[in-house]
Amino acid sequence: MTLGVGGALPSWHTHVDVWLITLVLGAGYWLAVRRIGPRFAETNTRGAGTLRRSESGPERPGAVGAESGKAETGAPVVTRFQAVCFGLGVVTVWLASSWPIHDVAETSMYSVHMVQHLLLAMVAAPLLLLGTPAWLARWLLRPPSALFRTVRALSRFFPAIAVFNVVLVVTHWPAVVDGSLNSHPLHFVLHAAIFVASLIIWMPVLSPLPEIPRLAPPMRAVFLFLQSIVPTVPASFLTFGGKPLYEFYVGKPHLWGLSTLEDQQTAGLIMKLGAGMLLWALIAVIFFRWAADEDGRGRPQRIRRALDRELEQIQAEAADEGVRQ
Repeated sequence: MTLGVGGALPSWHTHVDVWLITLVLGAGYWLAVRRIGPRFAETNTRGAGTLRRSESGPERPGAVGAESGKAETGAPVVTRFQAVCFGLGVVTVWLASSWPIHDVAETSMYSVHMVQHLLLAMVAAPLLLLGTPAWLARWLLRPPSALFRTVRALSRFFPAIAVFNVVLVVTHWPAVVDGSLNSHPLHFVLHAAIFVASLIIWMPVLSPLPEIPRLAPPMRAVFLFLQSIVPTVPASFLTFGGKPLYEFYVGKPHLWGLSTLEDQQTAGLIMKLGAGMLLWALIAVIFFRWAADEDGRGRPQRIRRALDRELEQIQAEAADEGVRQ
């Protein structure tokens, strides 16, 4: 299939491993919501609730049970918003890892490889976290297990930034990239590392668990700001490099008539601008929501002070009137 000048899309074929992974994610989520969630009653607060085992005993006739997808108290175990986010996250994983993105990334264009990484790190990971209810995250991490303690330790401000950016540098190192493109197992391991690191970097912002609390809104904005700045260092090497860094792509037929160096520079721009624009948009959303919440919390106090001033004025006028009489 021809597309543009100087290159053609690889022939379509099914990536069985990708289909299996997305099937496991989707089917596992559906089974968890239907079979595990109804055993718990969840009180949601912005997507993170308190989990407690239902103590109502055996299911009674007419009670809301496992087949309905609701807890026995009648509360939904997953909101529509969560289900939609998780579904979109699974679709994004499939889209980033299947034809044509995966095939073009592995055979001819590093810029498409960068798009693949951004889809996994900046779209799929946050959507999956937004779609995970607190009871499911707790069931998977099993606090106070070693896994839970590890995730909680890595999900703090500086550890999360350090883990993600170390993985970012390693997975974009020329020798590592060239090696992974010649080894499917190594390529899979690197993508898995990027995905896990992406879940960690989003935990301080989107954690579904109160035991691993989200940062306060101002700190979330600072956290995302730093995350928008640090990746510009490797992106600069790609954008301003005078020669191709990845030997694997040299001499490959690129789409749209791009040279190997132009393809690499495009990848750097995608890494810098694509991720940066998304993170700055989130910073703006967090700031304005925080400002609105602060304004809402301060409004009763302002009303009370206004009423106090008005009452004092009425009392003063009454006292003046009494003096004149």
